[in-house]
Amino acid sequence: MKKKNSKVRAEKGRKQDPHAEREASQYEQPIASREFIMELLDEAGVPLRREKIAEMLQLTSEDTLEGLRRRLNAMERDAQVIRNRRNEYALLDKMDLISGRVLGHADGFGFLVPDEGGDDLFLSPRQMRGVFPEDRVVAHVVGVDRRGRREGAIVEVIERNTHHVVGRFNVEGGVGFVIPDNKRIIHDIVVPKDFQGDAEHGHIVSVEIIEQPGKRNRPVAKVDRILGEHMAPGMEIDIAILRHELPGSWSAAVDDEMACFSAEVPEDAKQGRLDLRDTPLVTIDGADSRDFDDAVFCEKTPKGWRLLVAIADVSHYVATDTALDKEAYTRGNSVYFPERVIPMFPEALSNGLCSLNPDVDRLCMVCEMYVNKAGKMTRSSFKEGVMRSHARLTYDAVAAMLVDGDTALREQHADLLPHLEELYRLYKALHESRGERGAIDFDTTETRIVFCDDRKIDSIVPVHRNDAHKLIEECMILANVAAARFLERHKIPTLYRVHEQPKLEKLIDLREFLSELGLGLGGGDKPGGKDYATILSSIKDRPDYHLIQTVLLRSMNRAKYHPDNVGHFGLSQDQYLHFTSPIRRYADLLVHRGIRHVLRGGKKEDFKPGTAMMLSTGEHISMTERRADEATRDVDDWLKCEYMSDKVGEVYEGIITSVTSFGIFVELQNIYVEGLVHITALRNDFYHFDPVGHRLSGERSGKVYRLGDRVEVRVVRVNLDDRKIDFEPSDQEPGAAGGARKGKRPGNKKDKGRRRSGGKPEQVDEASSEKKGKKRKPRRRKPKSRQAEDNPANGNVAKTDTNESESSGNQATTVKKKRRRRHRKPKAAAE
Repeated sequence: MKKKNSKVRAEKGRKQDPHAEREASQYEQPIASREFIMELLDEAGVPLRREKIAEMLQLTSEDTLEGLRRRLNAMERDAQVIRNRRNEYALLDKMDLISGRVLGHADGFGFLVPDEGGDDLFLSPRQMRGVFPEDRVVAHVVGVDRRGRREGAIVEVIERNTHHVVGRFNVEGGVGFVIPDNKRIIHDIVVPKDFQGDAEHGHIVSVEIIEQPGKRNRPVAKVDRILGEHMAPGMEIDIAILRHELPGSWSAAVDDEMACFSAEVPEDAKQGRLDLRDTPLVTIDGADSRDFDDAVFCEKTPKGWRLLVAIADVSHYVATDTALDKEAYTRGNSVYFPERVIPMFPEALSNGLCSLNPDVDRLCMVCEMYVNKAGKMTRSSFKEGVMRSHARLTYDAVAAMLVDGDTALREQHADLLPHLEELYRLYKALHESRGERGAIDFDTTETRIVFCDDRKIDSIVPVHRNDAHKLIEECMILANVAAARFLERHKIPTLYRVHEQPKLEKLIDLREFLSELGLGLGGGDKPGGKDYATILSSIKDRPDYHLIQTVLLRSMNRAKYHPDNVGHFGLSQDQYLHFTSPIRRYADLLVHRGIRHVLRGGKKEDFKPGTAMMLSTGEHISMTERRADEATRDVDDWLKCEYMSDKVGEVYEGIITSVTSFGIFVELQNIYVEGLVHITALRNDFYHFDPVGHRLSGERSGKVYRLGDRVEVRVVRVNLDDRKIDFEPSDQEPGAAGGARKGKRPGNKKDKGRRRSGGKPEQVDEASSEKKGKKRKPRRRKPKSRQAEDNPANGNVAKTDTNESESSGNQATTVKKKRRRRHRKPKAAAE
């Protein structure tokens, strides 16, 4: 068969190009036409290197070989052929295209997350040259890389999503450029002299992208804001807002619509609604909460309880396609920074007319549920209502009354106490039912930053979740389930909050890890949440509990919004969505509109938007949720670095929170700040990385660093610009990590891509979501000129650097201390 293919190829090389005359009329030294090259590749049936194509076309002269190179480049640019990382060319099959979103990595490579789901496509550094993270592209599968991942080649960029970038402005050799603050952006961004404004070398600036990156040209931008030379208090939030392109001020159209609202609910809006103003509904929130979107009431029934969950009726005020609606869609959700909020709606709505403030009339969407003594919901219904909150209670106050028996508070709220006590009894039944259902409960620690008057961090303290927190969470989950069942029953398109089962490859690694500890995960290839919950329950008294819990957590997927209901793995619910927070989440507003449509007698075929639009909306608000998480994490990381900046040289006890091929991440006990002990800080040995066992093992000493181990470390460096903290083992002489000065890092070009300090693993905890070194040396790279398309007579042609790097594989690796490469710590799954 191979001989036959070779013969076909040889005959094709001698065959006359049917378009030879046309090519000869255009070029002095013509080469094969595009059509002829495509025909040749089609008959070959396998990708071919340029040298092989030249051999088949019998090209030998330097000019014709150069002409072929440039023609193939032009065909690649025009999506007629694709080139893989082995520099082989193949035809592009239009039926094998995948569209999706680009994720970037600080080491230069990236991934395409397909719109239709399925495994991600690996994108090499060469493919990432023409895009920014979060761009939407169409790509073609070109093969499998050495780690077994599908590899993609970008065919077309269909949506550009990076328009502003924040970073440090540099001038070198007369050339101005910005090194992005976002290390996932691998490009240095050229700023021509006419577009530099008053920016000076070293300034932190925001730039507007005026030319997007291409495979052969760097992005170009103009300075639109100078933030300063040094980070002043509060600037970290401004930078996060600009870096993640979070919407800021309200448009004139939004202001005009807001001017039409009165401060109080109009009387005519209350007509025809269920009147709950005499029902003692109360809000239970954090002490610093300002917007109240849910209220609860509970009473005993012969078979269990009747629970009312009243949610602010935002859909009454925000109609589809209004300026307010479009702005809320763009924002996707409110963003909560320390001591600052970027709301989804103007405060006159979010903290005023929609907020369920005490002793004022408010419109609401009411979910009425009946729950039996076993904690099972037996029936539910929805109504449009009008209510008046009877009290604004806090979690601590409710817990003090119900758990601690605080006499003074019980007397103060004596009229509400019977209903609160029934609510607590209901919670206990729901909690027991949750366990029987198999919902997963991870024991994780959330923290809160406490500031001094000058906005310096005074301390970082854990947030204690008491029974009042859990009580409200269970009520909200129950209402979300009721809403999902209601819309599914009436066949109304909506966005479900889906949490898919763990991927098979992660399950394989998880099972191997558990087997080393004498544990097993049930459920075969498709374990359920109950299988995870069973393991967690069985290991609670083990000393390695937190180790096992962390590995279980990181095996999970991230929850997202999608119109197809595939259930919620973490909560062990077949139907689930978000209904209870329309003030701060756009997904909840869409759910309210669907319920409202049914309550007002609308037909399912008349409800807009339909499933197709719901799909794109789900992708968008899943993105805005990630954007908010990353922005708040950026701010927390900077604040924690600033907090540790005067603690270089001090020694702390900590726990290993992640083990990688390049070192171990350690969280300091009672301080809740995380940093990296780089592999080069582990002196006098070679360390083997075991990704399944989550450990580094010393070859000579036998020393083992394992996930969950307690260690004592010394603070070596703090880099505010990069938001990174370096540690070293305290039992070594100071300077093990290279002895760089405070705030400096070794000037290794590969010293990038690692996780910043302070970021906590994301959690599969849907309930909790219901309540709220040395700088990179500036380098000058002259922008490459655009390549002329085909003509071999043209002169200088920009060359493409084909040298590409890739992160280390999953197999056990021997890590030598001289190889200092920075990587980002792997993320865990999120709710």
